[in-house]
Amino acid sequence: MPSALPDGDAAPPDGTLPESALRGLGRRPFGVYVHVPFCATRCGYCDFNTYTAAELATSPASPRSWLDGVRRELELAARVLGDPPPADTVFVGGGTPSLLGEKGLADVLDAVRAGVGLAPDAEVTTESNPESTSPAFFAGIREAGFTRVSLGMQSAASHVLAVLDRTHTPGRAVAAAREAAAAGFEHVNLDLIYGTPGEREEDLAASLAAVLEAGVDHVSAYALIVEEGTALARRVSRGELPAPADDVLAQRYEQVDAALSAAGLHWYEVSNWAAGLAAWCRHNLGYWRGADWWGVGPGAHSHVGGVRWWNVRHPARYSEALAEGRSPAAAREVLSEEERHLERVMLELRLVDGLVVDALEPEARREATRAAAEGLLDAAALEGVNGRFGRCVLTPRGRLLADAVVRRLT
Repeated sequence: MPSALPDGDAAPPDGTLPESALRGLGRRPFGVYVHVPFCATRCGYCDFNTYTAAELATSPASPRSWLDGVRRELELAARVLGDPPPADTVFVGGGTPSLLGEKGLADVLDAVRAGVGLAPDAEVTTESNPESTSPAFFAGIREAGFTRVSLGMQSAASHVLAVLDRTHTPGRAVAAAREAAAAGFEHVNLDLIYGTPGEREEDLAASLAAVLEAGVDHVSAYALIVEEGTALARRVSRGELPAPADDVLAQRYEQVDAALSAAGLHWYEVSNWAAGLAAWCRHNLGYWRGADWWGVGPGAHSHVGGVRWWNVRHPARYSEALAEGRSPAAAREVLSEEERHLERVMLELRLVDGLVVDALEPEARREATRAAAEGLLDAAALEGVNGRFGRCVLTPRGRLLADAVVRRLT
């Protein structure tokens, strides 16, 4: 089952936010994340808040009741925010949003328009699993207003997909990416996972070649993490599979970066590569740059003006709360200035333009100088122009040790 929600303070039943959180609303980018909690099967490595039909068989939860809840939560967002800015970005994730079909995803986007509004130039993304897409699906969601598609490829090697419990055939993701492009999508992302037990260097090379053959303008590549409570974690604990080795994961990352960079896809965040600025995922940039977003759906997280909250996990409880006129929030936290600073360092340092040195305390600036001397930060970027306006930008080696660099700077 999915991992537990964090602890926090009680959330108001009406969803009210402190005045301090609403101050400046509209001057910061505003996004909407919609969580679709449904999956056809559960992948062995996944600990996301998702449910199969069998797991919901004895529950009143359904896609229809979930969509009713989504509409009600977006209406709640409009009331709580007062005069909300129209969403600059929308990201429908999961789960498997493509299980809703083109009509279901069009209904979701209509709910966003009716609830908080949609900016004329909004970026609108949906995640999709290759096996639940088709040319008609892509044509339908493009017509509905989606501008970007993110496809879960993971690998082009059948034995790697088998370890991950992925159900699509190795070539389906590439075919789906081409279908999306043919339907008019200029921006298509493929997700890769590297470091799966049994994956060889040549397997990853084949996956990268397939990605480049697909002609997409964005790639996300993540090291496999064995999450506690997953089927994969149980197999590793029983000794059926080896745990991913840190040295191997580092080698695989360097392989990914080298292949994508040579093909004109350059990193702009530690785990993301794109063909240019227009291909950067604006929604995710909002997360990394401390923007505002409202997370809609079971288990979804939100952030507005330094207040973070998260919804109850189960789809039935989620829909029930909203049907009764209550916020579905399970708990929330008001971030202190120290916590907001920590998050800023942790997230902005992952970006290609890095973190301004002026955001650091004096001791952290000295630590940044030492990190540059060790080849973890770009020395020229740190120095800046005439010794001013320097930025902490990770080097290729620094990207491999990003978490350690963050600890040093905080």
